[in-house]
Amino acid sequence: MEDIVLEGMVEDIIFQNKDNGYTVFSIQWEQDEVVCVGTIPQIHGGETLKLIGSWIHHPMYGKQFQVHFFEKFIPTTQEGIEKYLSSGVIRGIGPKIAKKIVQKFGAATFYVIEEKPDRLAEIKGITYEKARNISEVCREQHELRKTMMFLQGLGITPAFAMKIYKKYKGRTIDIVQNNPYRLADDIFGIGFKMADRLAMTAGISPDSAHRIRCAIKFVLNQGAGNGHIYLPKENLVQSASELLQLHPLQVENCILELQVESQLWQERIEGTDCVYLNSFYYAEISVAKRLLELAEYTQPYGEKDIDEKIKRLEEKNQLFLADEQKEAVKKALSHGLLIITGGPGTGKTTTINTILQLLQEEDLEILLAAPTGRAAKRMTEATGMEAQTIHRLLGINYVNEDSRRQTYDKNEENPIEADVIIIDESSMIDILLMHALLRAVAEGTRLIFVGDVDQLPSVGAGNVLKDMIRSERLEVIRLKQVFRQAQESAIIMNAHRINQGEELVLNDKEKDFFFIRRAYSEDVVRTIVDLVTNRLPKFMECDKNQDIQVLTPMRKSPFGVQNLNQVLQKALNTPDKYKEEKEYRNQVFRVGDKVMQIKNNYNIPWKIYNDRGRLVEEGLGVFNGDQGRVTEINENSEKMQVLLDDQKTVEYDFTQLDELELAYAITIHKSQGSEYPVIVIPIHSGPPMLMTRNLLYTAVTRAKKLVVLVGLSETVSAMIANNKEISRYSSLAYRIRNLYDFMYGN
Repeated sequence: MEDIVLEGMVEDIIFQNKDNGYTVFSIQWEQDEVVCVGTIPQIHGGETLKLIGSWIHHPMYGKQFQVHFFEKFIPTTQEGIEKYLSSGVIRGIGPKIAKKIVQKFGAATFYVIEEKPDRLAEIKGITYEKARNISEVCREQHELRKTMMFLQGLGITPAFAMKIYKKYKGRTIDIVQNNPYRLADDIFGIGFKMADRLAMTAGISPDSAHRIRCAIKFVLNQGAGNGHIYLPKENLVQSASELLQLHPLQVENCILELQVESQLWQERIEGTDCVYLNSFYYAEISVAKRLLELAEYTQPYGEKDIDEKIKRLEEKNQLFLADEQKEAVKKALSHGLLIITGGPGTGKTTTINTILQLLQEEDLEILLAAPTGRAAKRMTEATGMEAQTIHRLLGINYVNEDSRRQTYDKNEENPIEADVIIIDESSMIDILLMHALLRAVAEGTRLIFVGDVDQLPSVGAGNVLKDMIRSERLEVIRLKQVFRQAQESAIIMNAHRINQGEELVLNDKEKDFFFIRRAYSEDVVRTIVDLVTNRLPKFMECDKNQDIQVLTPMRKSPFGVQNLNQVLQKALNTPDKYKEEKEYRNQVFRVGDKVMQIKNNYNIPWKIYNDRGRLVEEGLGVFNGDQGRVTEINENSEKMQVLLDDQKTVEYDFTQLDELELAYAITIHKSQGSEYPVIVIPIHSGPPMLMTRNLLYTAVTRAKKLVVLVGLSETVSAMIANNKEISRYSSLAYRIRNLYDFMYGN
């Protein structure tokens, strides 16, 4: 669709968000008043605008003009100047004073304001101080106008232009012309590729040191996005030199410069030269040190006393603990740090509940937490005690809306007040979250990590739980015995078979685990839609919208997230003239849609209302993996409202919709920490590096009541046989071992 150009004078400002510049306003164009919407910061009545955009139809407000780019012109007519000054742009100038200024100075008004402000004091009601203030505000408006035009001329959208201007103010043009690569460091959402495009426009040399350094950090950040704490120097140099199309030696020189400036860290570990972003290097060092410090704490207990307490609880609760469970209970009572790991049906919950009862008898302050809201909710249901997210436990804080990192209220100076902290689903904890958690754990507080080490690792960088266990320097209890009750579940038994590399047992006797063979990909998709919409709701007597989750190994392909979400959306939430919808980057969001947050946003507000609509709680922060439903879409205010599964209501600007995606189908990685009544999994074809044993294991263990696999049994067998893990570059296990051996002389 070709862009349309309108030009006219601003008549009325209907709505304006001063933080992000989103504005609804009207202009006079060809004898008509046109309502326009878009990111156009600090416009005022009387200004003439050149607008580039397209016509849209709002279901409630009718025809509107969506602005993509704009250009401001200072008012030149006396009518326009008076309207501009009367618009409230300058505090203290109302319609009466604006009229007096224009009557006295006419078309020369802006020249007088900016160059001869003292003359304004000739007008009754304007002091010299007010005259200088008027002049200063007009100069700022001129500076903003000039900067926005400059940035838009480089192809930067008004929304990003506003972010850049808010960061650099009067230095914006100078910074962008001389070193646009600064934007990649300073402005959230601007990466190397956008900065590189700006640099090309500005004529900056391809072998500029700024460019090479930015590319190095870009490659390291991409590595972190793929789970790596560091990259081998050889890999980093190769990737960066290919990205830059420059000689590897130029990259190596800049790596050294960045290290000298303390932006990177290099270290040789077991024969490999490793390069870290400083934040990950110091987090890993700190985590290793703090784990060993907490593990030093011991609480002496008599062996006989603990045995008697365990026996009493077994009789009271009419249960029998396996030897490994008893060992876990003993170590939890006597050690400062303990890791309990085991697969489904091995009694992790029973073990934790026994530990909790014994600790409560000692009148200790106990806190429970998990990495996600869903995992915390499951922990609460399993223990009967309130559990919270780790972020909430730490008291998450915020710097500003563009901050890439979160801060927390709890730290070394203000530690968490607890005698014991138990963390569930620990395989999901990445290195930065673990660093923040350990900083906030006080000396003498006991820390118990619970999780399944065979699950997929965290979405964020690191392989923390696995590295803690691999170090062989921390107390670890592995629960291996599958209890009789769990043995009755085909879900649990097949999960263990997958983990041990054994073929699944599939027969007609099973009620909770099925395989449906489909040879062609289009048949896989068709069967999944039929299962979700018809067969499973009848078979399980469950809600097709709430209780069934499709998990898929990949994003692309006919049975990947993108395609499955489109076909499932069409089947489960069909378009309707009464349903508001919003198209954003080839994805349509519709009221009623199931959606998921796909990145951490520490600054977005949320609110919880009771049944009567009264506000009962509010806060900040929505996290990767949070799911919910679209409850409202408002084209006029450019907002979309989502009710999350934990009852938080969140309002998203349309500019934030890249943080959401449809969630009728989600990747197996995104399902970590969650549990769903019914799981449907397409298993057909895919790259061997992706189709692995622990991916299938993780998917199957997300189900509470039923698993249905759809596809090829040969692919299922190949996944079970494929025990190759995608390696993550992480050195936490190495650091724990080295530090322990140094401290204790081994």
